[in-house]
Amino acid sequence: MSTGNLVRDDSKPAEGEQAGGWGREIYALTERLFPLHRSITGDGVRRTLQIMGEYVPLSISEVPTGTPVFDWEIPKEWTVREAFISDSHGRHVVDLRNNNLHIVGYSMPIRATMPLQELLPHLHTLPDRPESIPYLNSYWKEYWGFCLSHNTKLGMASGDYDVVIDSSLEDGHLSYGEYLIPGDSSEEVLLFSHTCHPSLGNDNCSGLAVTTVLARLLASRSLRYSYRFLWAPSTIGSLAWLSRNPEAASRVRHGLVLTGFGDPGAFTYKQSRSGDALIDRVVPLVLDGFGPGSRIEPFSVYGYDERQFCSPGFNLAVGRLSRTPYGQYPQYHTSDDNLTFISPRQLGEALAVLVEIVDALECSERRYLNTSPYGEPRLGKRGLFRPIGGSGLSRLEEARLWALNLADGGHSVLDMAGRSRMDFRTLRTAIGELTACGLLREIADADASPSPP
Repeated sequence: MSTGNLVRDDSKPAEGEQAGGWGREIYALTERLFPLHRSITGDGVRRTLQIMGEYVPLSISEVPTGTPVFDWEIPKEWTVREAFISDSHGRHVVDLRNNNLHIVGYSMPIRATMPLQELLPHLHTLPDRPESIPYLNSYWKEYWGFCLSHNTKLGMASGDYDVVIDSSLEDGHLSYGEYLIPGDSSEEVLLFSHTCHPSLGNDNCSGLAVTTVLARLLASRSLRYSYRFLWAPSTIGSLAWLSRNPEAASRVRHGLVLTGFGDPGAFTYKQSRSGDALIDRVVPLVLDGFGPGSRIEPFSVYGYDERQFCSPGFNLAVGRLSRTPYGQYPQYHTSDDNLTFISPRQLGEALAVLVEIVDALECSERRYLNTSPYGEPRLGKRGLFRPIGGSGLSRLEEARLWALNLADGGHSVLDMAGRSRMDFRTLRTAIGELTACGLLREIADADASPSPP
């Protein structure tokens, strides 16, 4: 089994300037992904995966139209080349070239002239956010429509309008990307991020960019688990992967659906279906190390693709990690979720959190023995305790004492973290220091006991 390194590594993202550097790189990738017109199928998804493939050698799978995936089937591939509404003077009131959200996703083709009253049922706005464009789609019902700001709609005078949607729905494929980083074990950690939203910075250019850079970082590390990154359209994409990969799905021991990392909100973790899986215990303890405000939510049947991985037939230990959850920030699914809404700082911190979660998963089941268990060893002479006493413990000093006390062969690192309420980052640092000076040693046998004095 790979033991890895329990002390933080300078090559990893961290707080401060280093995290800012990673954040700027992630933000630069979001800038490339943001303009692409993605949907659940089509060249926008393929181009997205191609760009991500510049960072990691991912494999792209193409699932043909009509392929059954449990109770669903792969839809026709949608392509839109042009879409606009022009008034009687030829002025384009709405034009897809100005914003990818202007078209309702999967709109049928149309080329017609019609009065405003006939057009109005096909115009979608947000009256409570009059300058914002909503994001809508109609994947499973034939429809056409436009999204625009409410103020633009209010400014449309009576009269005839030319309506053009140059689109097609034809037999094609659904595309998804995978990247497997093999570890010492065939047991897998699944990391999923959805590819289907066009020109939304937080939901989900941020998730795609953060996971891509994370995959590149992990590729150079020695790992216990194997890590499978999956980038696919929401719902139909995860279902397609599950239907085609039952053996890989059976190897998933822990997993996360990852999205919404660029907004300024605190981190939110949604538990897996069981609520007490190892991932459900690890993530909150990691988040404790990144300041107050993080939220833990119980599993619910609505949301992102965790509901597919946690469906009763699979019941995989997959939770969801984001900042502010979907629908709980006003910019959600609107044109205000743009590149000005997300920041390199937030993206860099999200990467740091994910690296900490990986480190925690890697070490959470390790067990240690205290090599000096009879009484408290003298930490001061080893430089692990303050030379002048009389005041309270620092967090790291307390973590060293907890690690020594619980290193009896019966407590895993996860047990230690839960019992002490220490965040993983601090506890791992303490364990690394104590191991380096010979006060702890890792064991394989959980029943090992210390020698008598």
